[in-house]
Amino acid sequence: MTQYMPLFRSCSTTRTLTQLHAHLLVTGQHRSHFASTKLIDSYAQKGPLDSAKLVFQTFPRPDSFMYGVLIKRYVWQGLFTEALALYCNMLHELTVISSFIFPSVLQACSGYRDLNVGQTVHGRIIKCGLESDPVVQTSLLHLYREASYLSYARKVFDEMPERDLVSWSSIISMHVRNGQPIQGLKLFHNMVKDGHDPDYVTLLSIAEACGELGLLLQSKSIHSYTITRKIESNDQNTLTNSLIAMYGKCGELYTAETLFNRVSNHCTSSWTAMITCYNHNGYYEQALKVFNKMQESKTEPNAITIMGILCSCARLHSLKQGKSIHGFVIRKHLDPNNNVLGPALIDLYSNCGKFDSCHKIFDITKNKHLVSWNMVISGYNREGMFDHALDLFKQMTSRKISPDEFTLASVVSACGNINFYNLGTQIHNYVTKTGILNEFVQNSLIDMYAKCGFVNLAYNIFKNMDRKSVVTWNSMMWGFSHNGFLNEAMNLFDNMFLEGLEMDAVTFLNAIQSCSDLRYLKKGKWIHQKLITNGYIDIDTDKDTYIDTSLLDMYAKCGDLFMAQRVFDFMSNKSVVSWSAMIDAYGMHGYADMAILVFDKMTESKTKPNGITFMNILSACSHAGYVEKGKFYFESMKDFGVEPNLEHFSCLVDLLSRAGHLDDAYGIVNSIPFPPNSGVLGSLLNGCRIHRRLDIIERIQENLEKIDDTGYYTLLSNISAEGQDWKQFQNIRSMMDTTGLRKLQGCSVIQTR
Repeated sequence: MTQYMPLFRSCSTTRTLTQLHAHLLVTGQHRSHFASTKLIDSYAQKGPLDSAKLVFQTFPRPDSFMYGVLIKRYVWQGLFTEALALYCNMLHELTVISSFIFPSVLQACSGYRDLNVGQTVHGRIIKCGLESDPVVQTSLLHLYREASYLSYARKVFDEMPERDLVSWSSIISMHVRNGQPIQGLKLFHNMVKDGHDPDYVTLLSIAEACGELGLLLQSKSIHSYTITRKIESNDQNTLTNSLIAMYGKCGELYTAETLFNRVSNHCTSSWTAMITCYNHNGYYEQALKVFNKMQESKTEPNAITIMGILCSCARLHSLKQGKSIHGFVIRKHLDPNNNVLGPALIDLYSNCGKFDSCHKIFDITKNKHLVSWNMVISGYNREGMFDHALDLFKQMTSRKISPDEFTLASVVSACGNINFYNLGTQIHNYVTKTGILNEFVQNSLIDMYAKCGFVNLAYNIFKNMDRKSVVTWNSMMWGFSHNGFLNEAMNLFDNMFLEGLEMDAVTFLNAIQSCSDLRYLKKGKWIHQKLITNGYIDIDTDKDTYIDTSLLDMYAKCGDLFMAQRVFDFMSNKSVVSWSAMIDAYGMHGYADMAILVFDKMTESKTKPNGITFMNILSACSHAGYVEKGKFYFESMKDFGVEPNLEHFSCLVDLLSRAGHLDDAYGIVNSIPFPPNSGVLGSLLNGCRIHRRLDIIERIQENLEKIDDTGYYTLLSNISAEGQDWKQFQNIRSMMDTTGLRKLQGCSVIQTR
């Protein structure tokens, strides 16, 4: 039949092929295995598949090679279901199968995206003894790579007796793409030792690995290799774009920009790579400028470009430009169902505080990814809308969407903020059973239990953790401090210091706060000294305003007003919190004139006082008996746009009550636009006791009975005793016994460190 080979080659159309088929039928040569196989192959390439199938079906006993030819043509045309059906039919008809059949069948499994079928075919390969065939092994490797089953792919790769460059590149790419860049680099070194020079495809994966790990030296070596070896590809820009992204992830923006500027004809990918570089390094405004230049060049962005630029707008809180980009997406129909850009749009509106828009995007997204759920839940959490976050979590679980560690950490945090202990415990049980109890979730659980008052449960999680980061230590320190276990918080700090563990600004803030509440001046000074030696505080520059303000507060509460003033004076950037703390420091020590002087300097420095500032200055005036000045500052709150709250009214009532202006104080209580609380009524009650105004006490008696506070009941009973009203005294004491209120025992604290 070799005489017909030129005839098959000359069949350029379906018509000439049909004529040749007719000639073979007339001469009886169509029954030849060779002729029928060539007809099947030729019809599959040039003519309708029905003709190829007809030839196949009319041949008396097709062998595995003939099956393989038709299966291969099915696969080339994307008919994966038909290819697999023909393969299954072959298994029923034949007992001997050649290795030729399996690469096409495995490719059909990849296209069909059914790993179970692929593993069944793999079992058949082993049964046929073909697992060592190099071509079959490469096809198996491709199957598991497409399905992202790294463990199976690695097993196939390790069992390959001979590995070519394609196999090495494939397994390296799989490790890098599956979050194992270190393992990918190790395999790369083994490949070079094995005598294979990396090609364009390999270098793409290695550049990505070096970028992910931030290995600048190795990145430069890869770049140098591509230049010296003149590595080329059909699309040279793809490798350049990978190098740009690699340098960007390593923080080498200058080199990334140089490479970008050397590209003669920027395509969508190169613009996108540069935008991603700037985003990765926090230069969001530069990313927007690059996008504007891209639009000027008339280059059409794709969904990945838009994703990057939406990230820039979100981080800059640039709602106007973000909405403009969103409009562009809608006009261009880039992502009609928000399946790709949904998370980026949610992130934009969430960061800009537009939760109505955020939720609209979320609602119209058809295929909601877990990332989208996480973003909306996290956004609600960040804005203090904890009930909404938990409601969304319930919707998510009702749709059978499994949460990940980010979901669970956000939900646990929301539980802690609204004291929803029961749900928090249920999530704790869930993560223990499912094995998602990683450090991220554990830190959230520690925080949740601490906020709910279960410090022992928080500490149980803490002490059983194998690896504790600085965040873990900080969470536990805050938990102890927040619940009044100040010595335990300080013990944790001491342990961190003695073990040489990593500490950050939050660690020192927690320690300073504990010293402040315990009045541990000596320990506080020691921490101050460590802050300076560790570089958190510089005598010439102000590195952390929060730490300086905490030190100021600590010195003031510990009675060292001189050091508090020195810390304040050395602060180069004084925030409203710093000014307020200094005013409070002078106020609590009875130096009202100095507090007023600091307040005046604050306003002169153009720093706008807030509600806390006015609380402190009113308190200072109250303790000094400066009634007129106190009234002046209360009235001036509106000039600074500060609305007085219940605490401000309480300070004003306290000021007037202490000075004996009880009728004015009583008038203020009646004019408050909120129901008076224990602070307001307690201030008035104390003034009545000092100035013997039992008539006013009788007028507020009904309100006082609503106060659920031991201190005020004790004060009221003492007033009755001082006025020798023993019947009233007995009634109040009986009421305290009935309601279970007990007078708290006094205590004193001395520093032993």
